[in-house]
Amino acid sequence: MKTMQLREAKASLSALVEAAENGEPTVITKHGKPAVMVVPIGEGRKLYPQNSQKDFVDFLLQYPGGIELERNESPSREVEF
Repeated sequence: MKTMQLREAKASLSALVEAAENGEPTVITKHGKPAVMVVPIGEGRKLYPQNSQKDFVDFLLQYPGGIELERNESPSREVEF
């Protein structure tokens, strides 16, 4: 696995993308510490499957015990037209 500094990665982004497409991950360091990894899209989708992303409403509806929300329908301030 290749490792390169952020400055070097910026200069050779096309080569990084091509390497990832060929299955070669690359670690990019920032100030000498590993910061990110460029991996092939298949590997990334294993970690973050697209089908598991739900909208916020579904998330709230699946909350254990349910959530009861009350709405105060009174105006919060006087409005003149």
